[in-house]
Amino acid sequence: MRNFTIGAPYSKSKVTAGSLDVHPTEKALVVHYEVEASILGEGGGHVLGERKEGQKIIRVKSLSPSTDVAALAKKVVEECKLIPSSRLPQVEHLLYYLQNRKSSPVEDKLEKKEKRTAKPRELTPFDGMELNEEAIITQVDDYIELLYEGIPEKIRGAALILQLARNPDNLEELLHNEATLGALARVLREDWKQSVELATIIIYVFFCFSSFSQFHGVVSSYKIGALCMSVVEHELKRHDVWCEELRKKSKSAPENGTLRRDQDKALKKYQGLLAKQEQLLRVSLYLLLNLAEDTRTELKMRNKNIVGLLVKVLERDDEELLVLVVSFLKKLSIFLENKNDMAEVDTVERLARLVPCEHEDLLNLTLRLLLNLSFDSGLRAKMVEVGLLPKLTALLGDENNRQVALRILYHISIDDRFKGMFVYTDCIPQLMQSLYEHSEQETEAELISILINLAANKKNAQLMCEGNGLKMLMKRALKMKDCLLMKMIRNISQHDGATKPLYIDYVGDLAAEIRAEEEEEWVLECLGTLANLTIPDLDWELVLKEYNLVPYLKDRLKPGSAEDDLILEVVIMIGTVSIDDACAAMLAKSGIIPALIELLNAQQEDDEFVCQIVYVFYQMVFHQATRDVIIKDTQAPAYLIDLMHDKNTEIRKVCDNTLDIIAEYDEEWGRKIQSEKFRFHNNQWLEMVESRQADESEPYLYENDNDTADLFYSADGITPAEGSVSPDFFNDLQQQNGDFYHTG
Repeated sequence: MRNFTIGAPYSKSKVTAGSLDVHPTEKALVVHYEVEASILGEGGGHVLGERKEGQKIIRVKSLSPSTDVAALAKKVVEECKLIPSSRLPQVEHLLYYLQNRKSSPVEDKLEKKEKRTAKPRELTPFDGMELNEEAIITQVDDYIELLYEGIPEKIRGAALILQLARNPDNLEELLHNEATLGALARVLREDWKQSVELATIIIYVFFCFSSFSQFHGVVSSYKIGALCMSVVEHELKRHDVWCEELRKKSKSAPENGTLRRDQDKALKKYQGLLAKQEQLLRVSLYLLLNLAEDTRTELKMRNKNIVGLLVKVLERDDEELLVLVVSFLKKLSIFLENKNDMAEVDTVERLARLVPCEHEDLLNLTLRLLLNLSFDSGLRAKMVEVGLLPKLTALLGDENNRQVALRILYHISIDDRFKGMFVYTDCIPQLMQSLYEHSEQETEAELISILINLAANKKNAQLMCEGNGLKMLMKRALKMKDCLLMKMIRNISQHDGATKPLYIDYVGDLAAEIRAEEEEEWVLECLGTLANLTIPDLDWELVLKEYNLVPYLKDRLKPGSAEDDLILEVVIMIGTVSIDDACAAMLAKSGIIPALIELLNAQQEDDEFVCQIVYVFYQMVFHQATRDVIIKDTQAPAYLIDLMHDKNTEIRKVCDNTLDIIAEYDEEWGRKIQSEKFRFHNNQWLEMVESRQADESEPYLYENDNDTADLFYSADGITPAEGSVSPDFFNDLQQQNGDFYHTG
């Protein structure tokens, strides 16, 4: 007891009613109040004062499901002088809550613990509170009044309104009461930093509205989306501060002693704060996700760095929060600008830790987000860099995620930089095994597509052919006439080394498929495979005769006779078989060379066609029989001369090599080729001279006369400066006594 000063004339006390709540374990109401005692001096002035808080428990053990709650509430108010009559509706609602409250074994255990503290619990919207909504909805105005009091009362009022909002049938009525949403929005703007619990409850109310598109305009009118963005950004910064403080305490705390206990205490406090914060983040981000249905609203979020905030949250461990964040990022990733934003931050690195994970929904969403990102070559490279390739391979056995994993692997297999890395995983054996297991069924498009891409790598191709790999592939492809499978076989056939000789046993089977009756796509793949078989010991003449392929090849050289891809493969096939001397002679006699020249005229703008046709000429001039036909009976050399200065480097290279061989064996064409080379180089020199003379800033082309001498000499002798005399003129010059004279 406090000892008061002797001689004080009198004292004064004042009792103020506080908040009402329910007892955590008993059927009772808890009335909070405050007593203010003052000592007054002789003149009535304040000398000394003291404030003290207290609580009164009003037990209502007779409360049962059949009790008349309204009558009981009236009786409580009449008998308890601490409760003003104006709070009768609130007492009635609390009694309704007590009447309908249910408890679980876990709650009973917690209630026993709380009973020892004799402290009333704080209500949150996640306590499973059951209320009589018909009674509550008539008293919304009373709940709004609570929003104008202290933080505990605001939490209580917001929680009661939330119980109404969680029932979709009540949203229209709440919407008609404009004061309700306006008061909630005001409290959120003013007090969200003061109480995480209060902010969570109010945002949850607006989240209930955001779940329906027709209410998005209402939510946006109160700027709730912008507030949620601010809340998320602020909470993430707070989390960084907490982590930094924990790190400092962990670094400075010794292995034992008081500091270690302080650190453990700080860690428990952090975990409690983290749980509340993640609840706030979850409801805020859910609301934003709902509002992002409108692309204009989504654009506003992007301008406020929504991608950066979401990627930051990926550091958390709460699976439900991660499901929400990954879902949000997946939705955003379909737009190029958002995908680019994700590429600028560590999105793939933070997603990689979620693959694999035990939460099935989270894993599936993460894979689908990675699939969207894998369309970007830079992000594909990042996926390989962070080690996702073996992780994705391991998911091929998971039926729930197999298809998504296959599609991501397909995108990675497109890039030549990463094809070789598949050798160091279990991907190819698994894919081949899947292919064999579905031998009688249609092949999965993703499965065969990956194998087609990977077969373009030599090491992968060797791995595919191990054991009876090629035999199984060829057997199935020929049986099913599977074009995609034959495309894979064709890609394998392009590699030199140990794999190519394996095809000798199947040359006849492939040649038998080259028929006009077959589908062009199927013939294209079979023909392309044969065209890749540059095997020295293969008797192509026998193959062409036995399967009567020459008429088919010649017929397909006609422009428009088939699709360009098939015609091109025919040209490549002719180039391959022309390596054989006898086969080249047979083709030349059949009239294929004029057909090639006609095709060259028709496809002169297509560099691939031109290069392959010139290569056929190159192969044929190696053999005496075909060389004479090309030089004497066709205009092929003239076309080659026209192409020797083509813009395409590969075409120029093949033309030069072919013309060099022709010039070596035929003097007449040799002079023509030399003349053309001379004319071309001379024209280039003249253009250079004219361009230098036209430069006004350089009045004199040469500093002295001696500099001009070398310009008039070629490797073959004296060259006239004007280029008007052909090399034939010099061929007729004869030397006598050290001078030249003209024989004509």
